[in-house]
Amino acid sequence: MKPTVFIHTNHKQKLGAIVSRHSLQRNSAHADKFDIKFIEVKDYPSMREREGQLYLRDGDMRPWLNDDLQSFTPLRFMPPELMGYQGRAVVIDPDVFAVGDIWELLSRDMQGASIMCRSKGLRAAFATSVMLLDCEKLTHWQFERDFSEMFEPVKRDYMDWVTLKLEDAATIGPLEDRWNDFDHLGADTKLLHNTKRKTQPWKTGLAVDFRPADKFRLFPPRHWIRRGRRALFGDYKFAGTYGPHPDPAQEAFFFSMVKECLEQGELTEQGLRDEIAKGHLREDALTLVGA
Repeated sequence: MKPTVFIHTNHKQKLGAIVSRHSLQRNSAHADKFDIKFIEVKDYPSMREREGQLYLRDGDMRPWLNDDLQSFTPLRFMPPELMGYQGRAVVIDPDVFAVGDIWELLSRDMQGASIMCRSKGLRAAFATSVMLLDCEKLTHWQFERDFSEMFEPVKRDYMDWVTLKLEDAATIGPLEDRWNDFDHLGADTKLLHNTKRKTQPWKTGLAVDFRPADKFRLFPPRHWIRRGRRALFGDYKFAGTYGPHPDPAQEAFFFSMVKECLEQGELTEQGLRDEIAKGHLREDALTLVGA
């Protein structure tokens, strides 16, 4: 089996996933050496069946919502199973776009590590939005079992799982920031990650449709104000709108990739209009690509 890049996504972020796939192929001199595959929430009945059920997140029980912007995140632990626990894989979020050659990551010396990813620098947490995986060493990753454990109080906290706190730290190798560059596009950027959801370039002006991560804190008061809003009005009511990305170069980069996707038939003008109608894509997107 070829080394594979997996892009995990849901219906709200499928456009980003398509653009991400295009950027990976476009910017690699070795695109014939690896495969790119989507992992989508819609293909996992176990996730749909949990709709509305309470799961453990940061010590708090919250309802599982498949319609949330980032409902795909547990699927970042699927690649070893999909690879038959063999070979190399990279898994990325659908808002991660290749500027450099992904083959450099797929083929690098992991120096015995099972996982390589960027440290978040907070409470020994890791950013799993981009991971290089040695699948043979990750046979303990069993998605259906692990996902179901989130719904059993005290058994598996989502935040501990998704930040790799449940892994042996000795098996995790460091990945340079340029391979998961948080809203920074520089000369050394390899993978650009539009990680600040409220300023994702293709969402500007749309109503916010994600739940900010939080847990109870007395200070700053925005945490308990946010909880009060959710309790009274639901997850997204009065949550505001997506703002413009502070770096125009990143917006230009994204829409240049969209334009190329249109030119090469990976996206269609009607498909973009459908995404606009669904509220997944900003209303002036066609103007920005000159369609």
